[in-house]
Amino acid sequence: MTTLTQRVPLGAQAAGLRATFALPRPVQRRIAGKPVRVDSQELALDAQLLLRLFDLSGMSLSGLNDPVAARAQLDASSSMTAGPTIQPVITRELRIPTPDGSLDARLYSPAGVTAPAPLLVFYHGGGWVIGNVDSHDNVARLLAKQGGVRVLSVNYRLAPENPFPAAVDDALASFEYAHGHAAELGIDPARIAVGGDSAGGNLAAVVAHQTTRGKGPAPAFQLLIYPAVDFTTRAPSRDLFADGFFLTREDMDWFEDLYLPAGTDKADERLSVLRAADLSGLPPAYVVTAGFDPLRDEGEAYAGALNKANVPVALSRQPDLIHGFVNFIGLGGRFREATSEISAALRTGLTLAGR
Repeated sequence: MTTLTQRVPLGAQAAGLRATFALPRPVQRRIAGKPVRVDSQELALDAQLLLRLFDLSGMSLSGLNDPVAARAQLDASSSMTAGPTIQPVITRELRIPTPDGSLDARLYSPAGVTAPAPLLVFYHGGGWVIGNVDSHDNVARLLAKQGGVRVLSVNYRLAPENPFPAAVDDALASFEYAHGHAAELGIDPARIAVGGDSAGGNLAAVVAHQTTRGKGPAPAFQLLIYPAVDFTTRAPSRDLFADGFFLTREDMDWFEDLYLPAGTDKADERLSVLRAADLSGLPPAYVVTAGFDPLRDEGEAYAGALNKANVPVALSRQPDLIHGFVNFIGLGGRFREATSEISAALRTGLTLAGR
């Protein structure tokens, strides 16, 4: 059965989405329905309205049960929710050599940022199965422009074609490339951060941990946006928000099944960094969670574990938002506001790293 998103031309869908979010707030409320309250939190109207539209359209991250089709669907939906291309930001396509070949990457340089500039090595979300540099293009642009940094966004290999630990290996190789080619990239090797959203947040946290425990260079800062950090347990938020809030239990199970080969130890520090034996000495971190997100509790537990290990950490819960909100910045409102807060934290974190 085809969904509405497959039957209606993309341009018409985008126009309808923009028109809906331009309606008066009372009209939006009538479309979205009564306010949703869970766990002493009220869902933002912007988020509730978007969820209502996704429900009407048949949008689902895993519902197609085909990674290739799911990637195409995410690309199409991202083009509608990301908004107009953020400028002025100069981009440059790169190839990053790895032990297994090479990776595509894109370097974002905002106007007014001069070399040697701070850099964020950014890993996109998508459950290690979907997503790419293009699906997160405007996210990277916003972080670069508002954060006052260059951003290296990485197309790491995806599962199931390349299961764990391929994405981890690529994430590590990308950080090492950035540090080793700092002069060529016009960046300050002492002010390189790692960051990402969801699966990308997992990779950023793993890179910070692995490099700190290793003998080479380590990041100066971590930007972890609703990261997945524990495959071993099911935190309460996974049940509270298992269905109806964009990322579902079914989605997470599907991603995990495709990412992890049979027999994988889920306590492996390259997966469940929250379960790492030693978190001491890690770079300062800014951890962002969303109130209506199945991953909320494990992200906040990781912030607590970092604090216990005497790692400087700031935790910011956006209590009225859903998983994936950085990808909806084109709709404005709370999505844009919360993502701008993240950009400001990135700017502050890398400014302090340079002192």
